[in-house]
Amino acid sequence: MKNVRERNPNTKQLIALATTTFLLLISFYVSAQDGNAGINEANTKVRSYFAAGTNLMYAVGAIVGLIGAVKVYQKWNSGDQDTGKVAAAWFGSCVFLVIVATVIKSFFGV
Repeated sequence: MKNVRERNPNTKQLIALATTTFLLLISFYVSAQDGNAGINEANTKVRSYFAAGTNLMYAVGAIVGLIGAVKVYQKWNSGDQDTGKVAAAWFGSCVFLVIVATVIKSFFGV
């Protein structure tokens, strides 16, 4: 019996030819695209998502503020000594989220 490689010695050549043809077709497709148009399309898509992202950051800031208010209220009622620290930390995180969203929005002119 003959080995599979002995029966079809052109297999490697066919694979090399198919791979070369495939890579050549891909290179034609890639070079046919306009890079400037792609960058402008990406810019438009990112700017369209930015308003939703900013609103999401505001919503997360509101939820964090509500959770922080409940935590501070619990600490205050239980008489813990570190109530001021916890209040400052929760309030600071809420303010940070709101300020970051606003600053990024005004910085990039969106």
